[in-house]
Amino acid sequence: MASPVLVDEPRIAAWDRRVDWWLTGLAALFLAAYAWQVLDTSLTPAGRNALEVVLTGTWVVFALDYLVRIALARRRWYFVRTHLLDLVMLALPMFRQLRALRLITVVTVLNRQLRDDARGRVVFYVVGTVMLIAFVASLAVLDAERYAPDSSITTFGDALWWTMTTISTVGYGDRYPVTLEGRLVAVSLMVAGIALLGVVTASLASWFVENLRQAGAAVERELDEVSADVDRAEAQLAAVLAELRATNARLDALERSNRAS
Repeated sequence: MASPVLVDEPRIAAWDRRVDWWLTGLAALFLAAYAWQVLDTSLTPAGRNALEVVLTGTWVVFALDYLVRIALARRRWYFVRTHLLDLVMLALPMFRQLRALRLITVVTVLNRQLRDDARGRVVFYVVGTVMLIAFVASLAVLDAERYAPDSSITTFGDALWWTMTTISTVGYGDRYPVTLEGRLVAVSLMVAGIALLGVVTASLASWFVENLRQAGAAVERELDEVSADVDRAEAQLAAVLAELRATNARLDALERSNRAS
């Protein structure tokens, strides 16, 4: 089912249909550029600056998309109130210390491609989302922690291990962020882990309920068919009994006639 906001805002829905795939491509470019910038420690200053231009440019496009959606909205303040998270995601990365949070915008844009059929594709949705969030969070925490004093997350392997233990709510504690940006990533990851667990639990519960409902409906249909068969059998039996009575009556009449003669 489409979002209520999009149902009430046909112009925004039309805009989304027109630009979502383009924005998804930009989000993938953004993610690739950021991953390159974080993982390639041999980048020259010129290469790093070029990647920063790509990151900033794509982030600006995301911001323009948000502004266009506001301009197209019939109830603009209502749109802003119901999309506060989008606004925060676009505003916070303006601060250099929070630059990694620009990656959350990527998750938002990619998530828009699956918003209408999350339950029908729950396995794909959950697995894909976990993989994307894990990769994004690993890059973000490594970017924040790699050169921080007393940091325990200095390689991508460390970052990926920390991400998986955090998103699964296990939290071994052998790796942990020490910077503000890293801790913000950790908080976001903890919330994402709880949300994903809730999605999985709700989807499984819904699946069980639906299957039980379908099984109950199938049993009810079978009972109705059996009842109909019983009714037909009773009707046929009644017809046979009526025919037997009529035959007996004719035989009795014939016997009386023979005696009389």
